[in-house]
Amino acid sequence: MIKSMTGFGRGESAANGFQVSVEIKTLNSRYLDISIRSPQSLQQQEFDIKEIVQKHISRGKAHISIYVDKSNLGKPDITFDENLVKAYGKMLEQIKFLANIQEPVQLKDILHFDELFKPSEVDESEIEVIWENAQLALEKALNLMNSMRVQEGKELKNDLTKQITCISDMITEVRELSGKRAPEVREKLQGRIHSMIDEDKVDKDRLETEIALLVDKMDVNEEIIRLDSHLKFFLEALENDEPVGRRLNFLCQEINRELNTIGAKCNDSEISHHIVLGKEKLEQIREQVQNIE
Repeated sequence: MIKSMTGFGRGESAANGFQVSVEIKTLNSRYLDISIRSPQSLQQQEFDIKEIVQKHISRGKAHISIYVDKSNLGKPDITFDENLVKAYGKMLEQIKFLANIQEPVQLKDILHFDELFKPSEVDESEIEVIWENAQLALEKALNLMNSMRVQEGKELKNDLTKQITCISDMITEVRELSGKRAPEVREKLQGRIHSMIDEDKVDKDRLETEIALLVDKMDVNEEIIRLDSHLKFFLEALENDEPVGRRLNFLCQEINRELNTIGAKCNDSEISHHIVLGKEKLEQIREQVQNIE
């Protein structure tokens, strides 16, 4: 079953006062591109996080955000630097003295300096608990995201199947029209040549050979056979459980090549009309394929 490259999932896990939530959002991309936003306590595990994600995603751009809530522990996530507090307090006292300011230094004056605060340090046991919860939350988020990608993939498959079927029906009509054209083309060529050249001076065998060559150049049966094959492979790929986005993109290129060749060889307005409609369908298919993993 094909999967879309766009999806979203969210997972949570809690233990020992820590609650970890993970959100993952995936978008279209030619290759696999994983970006992670995590707290400092999990930055050492980013390589492990990418390995877990790669088991679920083979192509696309994945944005992963990890949040850790420690509010249940009853202690703040930040602390202050005692040395900096003392240094800034002393500096403010000196400034007050030099400026001949009588008011005392207040807490609000010191709080203007952002660098006084820093994240609270987390010990090894807490990091282990956070990482265990992060893995559980990540797996939940990935499973939900993949469910969404599979569901969207089903819709893409149905739409693509309809579009490919339309092209196949169009090619059937082109095959019938092309088969009828050969006798007509032969008759028109003979009429034109006889109207321009004295019939007594015409080598009939040579004329038949040249007409046969011209008609053969206009024959599109070989291109139609190849096009049918590409359409068949496309539908088979839609049933594949493996990622097939790149294969479908290649088949779109081949289908386009055959449509262009048929259009160029068939100097016929009705066939050209069918080819234009087929290329319109193919353009819609190519846009959809860009979203398949």
